[in-house]
Amino acid sequence: MGFRCFNWLLVIAFVLSVGFQGEPAGAHGRRQLLPSLETADDGVCTAVVSPQGYECREYEVKTQDGYILTMNRIPQGRGGGSAGKRQPVLLQHGVTADGLSWLLNPPQQSLAFVLADNGFDVWITHGRGTRWSRRHESLNTSDSAYWAWSWDELASYDLPATVGFVFQQTGQKLHYVGHSMGTLTALSAFSEGKLVDKIKSAALLTPVAYLTYMTTTIGRAAASAFSGELLGDLGVAEFDPKGAVGTKFLEAVCAMPGVNCFDLMASLTGPNCCLNDSTVDAFLKYELQPTSVRTLVHFSQTFRRGVITKYDHGSSTANMAAYGQSSPPEYHMSNIPHDLPLLLSYGGGDMLSDVKDVQLLLNDLSNHDADKLVAQLVKEYAHLDFVMGVNAKQVVYDGLIAFFHKHS
Repeated sequence: MGFRCFNWLLVIAFVLSVGFQGEPAGAHGRRQLLPSLETADDGVCTAVVSPQGYECREYEVKTQDGYILTMNRIPQGRGGGSAGKRQPVLLQHGVTADGLSWLLNPPQQSLAFVLADNGFDVWITHGRGTRWSRRHESLNTSDSAYWAWSWDELASYDLPATVGFVFQQTGQKLHYVGHSMGTLTALSAFSEGKLVDKIKSAALLTPVAYLTYMTTTIGRAAASAFSGELLGDLGVAEFDPKGAVGTKFLEAVCAMPGVNCFDLMASLTGPNCCLNDSTVDAFLKYELQPTSVRTLVHFSQTFRRGVITKYDHGSSTANMAAYGQSSPPEYHMSNIPHDLPLLLSYGGGDMLSDVKDVQLLLNDLSNHDADKLVAQLVKEYAHLDFVMGVNAKQVVYDGLIAFFHKHS
């Protein structure tokens, strides 16, 4: 496979996992790529946060099913700030990325730094299987059992562990920010009554629940490909976008009729309006993180069936063993407590979290308390702009901060 085709593997992986993807439309110049990450193995604090002049702390959190996750904390702004307790905020990334994605832009543009400079106590997660969260109490990443999870487990184990840890450390309920799959796991947990006793409010950027109207041709083909036969061909449990499994997957998707693997990235995520070239370069260089094949299959199931359910194990017998019923249970988003403050911010150009799919979610939330639900449509934004846009502070983050202050 040629170099160009291999590079497009990265894009395909992003699309299927509804993670962070894109090519800047009208890019805004270049800056140096996070130079300390080239040689440092010490983690986000040493490589990225401390060099910017912010205090940074690192923690380990163990989930109920034995995964050991790394969290980073920026307890105050660059200038130190006033004394007293600050309101904690937890930032949850999407798939094929880790917590670094909140830190790729300069401090005045990156949400983690913006929140810290505006008086918040910022906590950043790194999901299981990613660079800084690959340990387990008994399993190794080379064991297929290590990867036997989908986003169900992220909602059931990872979020309760990280949210619970912040709650314990700070003694306060927290605000939550998720992007892409980081919204899906939160919504799924909320719909089952989890976390709501520890969450003050949640801001959901490019909210993902339904995938029925995902418009990218390559994304739809990729989701269809993960329906079973290709999974059997891969024969592994870990999906590494940079590895041999990813290359094999790309070859299969690119061979499908009507799929052009040499199209622009914008054709996959929508026309991101406001990205910086160097930020995209840094994302592609540092943020291509592994995930489980099962997570990708789970997304495929959601796309093909048009409903949000737990992972389908592929047979009535297996589902009965897992759930006590022959088919996977549904997540009912209408069960989210009506008084939980929610902010949904989504883009008119997003081809992954399509406006019509967000409307389906809003329909599920139609009985939500009117003063506790805010929906913001940013017509010019696509999927990546909400996390990496050079003007996201003015367009999204200032309103997000005001929302948090209102519900503190």
